[in-house]
Amino acid sequence: MPYDKSDPRTQLAAPTTAAAGVPRAAHYRELHESPPDETNTGGGTTWWTRSQAAVVGFTESRASDVLRTPAGIDAEHVLLVLDGSLRIDHESGPADVSEPSVVIVPPGESTITVDADGSFVRLFAADAAPDLAARCANAADYAEPDENVAPFTPWPDPPDGSRARVYPLSQHPLETGRLGRIFRCSTLMVNVFGDGDGPRDPAKLSPHHHDDFEQISLQVRGDYVHHMRRPWTPDSSTWADDEHQRCSAPAVVVIPPLLIHTSQSVEDMGHWLIDVFAPPRVDFSERPGWVLNAAEYPMPELVTTG
Repeated sequence: MPYDKSDPRTQLAAPTTAAAGVPRAAHYRELHESPPDETNTGGGTTWWTRSQAAVVGFTESRASDVLRTPAGIDAEHVLLVLDGSLRIDHESGPADVSEPSVVIVPPGESTITVDADGSFVRLFAADAAPDLAARCANAADYAEPDENVAPFTPWPDPPDGSRARVYPLSQHPLETGRLGRIFRCSTLMVNVFGDGDGPRDPAKLSPHHHDDFEQISLQVRGDYVHHMRRPWTPDSSTWADDEHQRCSAPAVVVIPPLLIHTSQSVEDMGHWLIDVFAPPRVDFSERPGWVLNAAEYPMPELVTTG
């Protein structure tokens, strides 16, 4: 797929599939266009949305909110603290978070206590949270699974054991030649792009597709146009017009495999986008220095290329 020569993704191998099967349509959810799916103890609100492989809970929190890990989840999950401050309590020990951070929360019961109003996102592997996945606003979309999505297989656990791991974004600045700020755990990978104030150069977009995994784009701040194209197959009944869907934050966009896509920030305003993958991506993980906590989370032996 074409990338501008300055895009770090030019370092990646091209997808092996030009177009196999028919991709599903993208799912767009502008959260403030629908009522929240639940109200928290202190008055904060949460919206639950899913893809086939992951569950996203976007919370606008209020001080004194207390949120517990949904029952029955015995796998790591990710907490993205966007603003505000909170405390995480787990049997392995507590963790205080008072700035934008990526947090890996260990398996088992945990509690989030909000100290100051803000917003955060909880990310779960859908296979590890079936009851939660069934509660999502778009759960009916996955009554029949997407056959283009590869079966979910978790990655190895951290060799030094499970505990809350906090990665403040201020300690992980963006670097030229590296794509965003990528972190992974045994179930998920997140790529936190930098925030900016202006529109994206329309001459430097990045249309591409993924062979067998989804992408969830969390639109945290600003307006974006999400461009989607379904590849043509010999069967013209599967063809569809291109989509150029404008969304205002906060929004969750689910991009299925094989669908050609690129997201464009528009207008002079603040923008912030975070991408989510479940399980972690092999191609990103194989790039030296791209995954910022790679030393803590080994790759599966069967997919490493040396």
